[in-house]
Amino acid sequence: MTGRRRWSTEEILDTAAELLRTSDAESFSVRKLAAALGTDSSSLYRHFRNKTELLRAVADRILLTAMDDFHPEGDWKQRVTALAMRLREAFGEQPQLAGVWGRFGSGGTGSRLVMEELLQALRTSDLPDEEVPARYHRIVILVAALIASEAGIGTLTPKEYEQGMEQFRVAVLGADPERFPALSHFARDIRPLGVDRRAAFEEILAAQLAHIEAQMP
Repeated sequence: MTGRRRWSTEEILDTAAELLRTSDAESFSVRKLAAALGTDSSSLYRHFRNKTELLRAVADRILLTAMDDFHPEGDWKQRVTALAMRLREAFGEQPQLAGVWGRFGSGGTGSRLVMEELLQALRTSDLPDEEVPARYHRIVILVAALIASEAGIGTLTPKEYEQGMEQFRVAVLGADPERFPALSHFARDIRPLGVDRRAAFEEILAAQLAHIEAQMP
């Protein structure tokens, strides 16, 4: 009798990534992954100890892909910005995994490459070495939060997005001016979260980097 096929780690991660394209981390399970592969869960636990470890590995592949052939140029701010935009683009293609990265992080080669590039960029600035880790931490938190925020919108169907836009218009344009005077005053100029996301991302990141630069001796 022919035994069950042994799946490689890369094949498992490929299938997991494909499942996550149409679901989220909460509904994803090792059991569902095993079913998609035509095997049982126990065989997958030879590769990953639990669901969290598996999700971290899938997210790390996004980081690894983002860092492939990545050779930024310019000063430290340009390098940090290029890295952040590269990560934004990579997770934009699979937004479900942005939340996984933001929640669980990753500890693979992709993660180390991102950390190395960011730390190297900060070391080329005028920051003293003792301040680099703290500034690195702030930048990573900001970038991960911004990417995860965008990902939430990116996973919406067109119908869900339009429903959200309609609710936004009702909430803003229909606000009672006596109870919400400021909201009513700016109602026609306030933009939904889903509009100009790239510009907002760049502006928020630039403000953080300018703040860091202002603290330099």
